Amino acid sequence: MRHAKRVKKLGRTRSHRKAMLANMAASLLTYQVIKTTETKAKEVRKLAEKLITLAKRGDLHAHRQVYDVIKDRKLVKKLFDEIAPKFTDREGGYTRVSKLGPRKGDGAPVSVVELMLERPDKEEKKGKKRKGEKKAKPAEVKEAKPKKEKKKEKAKAKTTEVEEKEEPDEKTDESKKEQGAELKEAGREGSG
Repeated sequence: MRHAKRVKKLGRTRSHRKAMLANMAASLLTYQVIKTTETKAKEVRKLAEKLITLAKRGDLHAHRQVYDVIKDRKLVKKLFDEIAPKFTDREGGYTRVSKLGPRKGDGAPVSVVELMLERPDKEEKKGKKRKGEKKAKPAEVKEAKPKKEKKKEKAKAKTTEVEEKEEPDEKTDESKKEQGAELKEAGREGSG
């Protein structure tokens, strides 16, 4: 009988299970949300809550105990400096496990583990937009131009396009001048 055996073996050896849970806890602290099977999620929750409780204590021994599990110094620093101070008013319940349903491939029950940090509203974030919304463009003030001026601008644009396309040669320079003159005349005739 398994009386007083609190650890789930998860089909792994002790060293493999310890390493896997430490990696999952590190991912949870890095990304605040991870998706995994239900049983692993419950085990990761236990480990993550212990690590956050140690980080709230904040002394040197707690640093060493957390580093014994998570081998990344930057992540341990982030846990002590950024994550733990957000949980000072809580006495536990730092994580939440939400069930998603069965996985498509093997039917294993999948869950999401997330830290109970307050997230900023989506509306407050800059650069994000909802579906169907278009970015607001600054209103440009356009002056009312007569049709004659618009035609002249189009003719000028055509001449600049022609000049850009052709390579500079002696013969092409002469032909450009002739074409430009013809376009200008056409613009004058069309405007009159």
